[in-house]
Amino acid sequence: MGKLLPKPSGYAARLVKRWPLLLGALSSLALFSSCSNFSNERTSLVSSDKVIRSAYASLEELFQTEVINIGLEQLGYTPISGSELEYDIIHQALGRNYLDYTAVHWNPIHRDFFEENGGHTELKRLKPLIENALQGYLIDKATSTSNNISSLKQLADPEIAKLFDTNGNGKANLVGCPRGWACRGVIESHLDDYNLRATVEQDSYEYNASIERTIQRYEADEPVLYFTWTPLWVSSVLIPDQDVIWLDVPPLSPQQNESVVDGTNLGFEINQIQILANRNFLREHPDIDRWFELVSIPITDVSLQNQRMRDGENTPADIRRHAEEWIQNNQGTFDSWLDDAKRVGKI
Repeated sequence: MGKLLPKPSGYAARLVKRWPLLLGALSSLALFSSCSNFSNERTSLVSSDKVIRSAYASLEELFQTEVINIGLEQLGYTPISGSELEYDIIHQALGRNYLDYTAVHWNPIHRDFFEENGGHTELKRLKPLIENALQGYLIDKATSTSNNISSLKQLADPEIAKLFDTNGNGKANLVGCPRGWACRGVIESHLDDYNLRATVEQDSYEYNASIERTIQRYEADEPVLYFTWTPLWVSSVLIPDQDVIWLDVPPLSPQQNESVVDGTNLGFEINQIQILANRNFLREHPDIDRWFELVSIPITDVSLQNQRMRDGENTPADIRRHAEEWIQNNQGTFDSWLDDAKRVGKI
């Protein structure tokens, strides 16, 4: 089961209280055939030492997981497509050897999750799977133009904040991140750092449902304020610079290093989405280690696949098909990765 970590503190202590949820989810992987379209043949192999355990935080992240898993299958393993868990739980499970890998480690925003769960001793980050992911705040362009709003700091003005009030309490409702996501903590720190507590509240409900309501408000010509990231389908529906604008988040110090897009500081560092794996697991499987190092997917391909999900192709079977189609379109490169990993496995 792996070496236990020292008694956790801070957010990790809260996670331990929720550990039974993780154990329940992982023990239920073999029963996922009814909701994840696993065949009986595939799920019957859960007891095999060839089974590879993974997890992701939202269904939009299953695509990259399936691309990796198809390669694992061709290396002779039996990957389970994984369960949908919060990012904090995923990192704790990896550190304690309840999971083998995840394809949704964001670096640097998941830095605390990484360090709190064993860091380089228990975990290994692989080369970026998806490069240069952005995060930030947006408002509709019409409200920006009519009220001359371009910066997050302006939401400290109660009159401006009221424009984005959706529940009648006078504060701006910012569609933010669910609990257990690192971005939620960053948003909370921004509310403190820019003196926004009195005028802005972060809505931390289920993200997809919240953003669908945001789109409905936009289509009804109502002001909208939300957080989002790339790769994701949201920015192909509410298009930056056309329908919405990124809000500038002014650096608090000259040393602050955030991402700047067309002169706008987004307030979040540019992230690399990496495969994160249990280090002992990789020592035992050098071919998998090499496979993880080689796979990469263009961020635009992930966004396009996410758009297909929003358009209705959103079942696990659909996503598996999307992964297979992506591989067919990149067959030569995919096969070269596999050949390289197989050579390592024979050494």
